[in-house]
Amino acid sequence: MEAPFDVVTGAFSFTGRFIAKGLVADGRRVKTLTNHPRRPGSEDLDVEVAPLQFTERAALVESLRGADVLYNTYWQRFHHGRVHFGQAVANTRILIGAAAEAGVRKVVHISVSNPAEDSHLDYFAAKARTENVVRESGLAWAIVRPTLIFGAGDILLNNIAYLLRRLPVFGIAGLGDYRLQPVAVEDVADLSMWAGWQKDNLTLDAAGPDLMTFTELVEALAIAVGRRPRFIYLPKRVVLAAADVIGRVQNDVLLIGQELEGLMEELLVSHEKPRGTRRLDNFLLTYAYTLGKTYASELNRHWR
Repeated sequence: MEAPFDVVTGAFSFTGRFIAKGLVADGRRVKTLTNHPRRPGSEDLDVEVAPLQFTERAALVESLRGADVLYNTYWQRFHHGRVHFGQAVANTRILIGAAAEAGVRKVVHISVSNPAEDSHLDYFAAKARTENVVRESGLAWAIVRPTLIFGAGDILLNNIAYLLRRLPVFGIAGLGDYRLQPVAVEDVADLSMWAGWQKDNLTLDAAGPDLMTFTELVEALAIAVGRRPRFIYLPKRVVLAAADVIGRVQNDVLLIGQELEGLMEELLVSHEKPRGTRRLDNFLLTYAYTLGKTYASELNRHWR
């Protein structure tokens, strides 16, 4: 009889990659469910691969059968084509239902800080709905709620650095005094694995030790890449319009309104004691040379 294994959705993406690497380093056998089996860099991760096909429930159940823990990072940043947040919630329900049918012991679900079903932001409301799917599954569960995740291979901070390297001015929405609490992707992975080993059901925030304003974050990135364009403070609608133009130039989606609103409403700040220990400054010192050298495309990573 084969030894139990863990399943990670999206092990060739960002957060899922670090969880999978941590599990493999701990000697665990790992399988990933993914729609991108040939993504660059996938060859250096020793995991089994199966498709993440929500329309093939029987195949999904068989892919999960025998698994100990399912680490679920599946989600989407924005509506794209016919796929919207409601569909992402429905897909999560299919996945968790398949895990229950397959006899998975526990699911560790990656959510977001400050989700709320009554939120006026669809992203945060839908995240709360997926949490309910997990809690009502009948499985043992843990829900990890990251704030703003940073690390090697991230998109948001890389693309801010990309613009800082190239633009004569950098637009900041509002006064830039809204706070955020970035967390290292390694800390999110460590906390997720720790949660997978616990017997009790639990919900916990994953937030780093640094609490800063958005302007302070951009200043730190500017110092790291060695170029400080003039900051200009603009209405939110102007920043979104500029982001839309840049996105069209890059054939990508750079920023959406709900992300900016959530940031400005300080939804990326935890109200718990920080569990992450890795500091943003140390990351910037390590990756200053490469950060923002090339543009990171969300559509290329997840949709093409």
